[in-house]
Amino acid sequence: MRPMDSQVIGKSAEAAACHFLETKGLRLLEKNYHCFYGEIDLIMQDLDDVVFVEVRQRSSKDYGNALESITKPKIKKLVKAATHFLQKKHWLYTINSRFDIIAIQASHGKTEVNWVKNAFWVDT
Repeated sequence: MRPMDSQVIGKSAEAAACHFLETKGLRLLEKNYHCFYGEIDLIMQDLDDVVFVEVRQRSSKDYGNALESITKPKIKKLVKAATHFLQKKHWLYTINSRFDIIAIQASHGKTEVNWVKNAFWVDT
């Protein structure tokens, strides 16, 4: 797969994840937040919580499923980028936040969406 193809697939997965979460009552705050520490695919609001969402899509399980593709180094980057976002908005220590994962997996000709709320905890 060429890099451009994977970018198009990634953007499509993020759009599908955003739509899925909006149908569940979440509101989009920001897409593809970039900073020195990394990128956050979606930043959503769920009632009083800010939700940092990592979107993963796999078309096969040859190299593991979508959830298994999130490594400890990736989690560290997400936490640092989320902290940066909260500091920039002056929300650090003033609002609740969590990390969710949307895993999109192709299986037997169907697409399965798995939403993992509070996917990992952050030690403070």
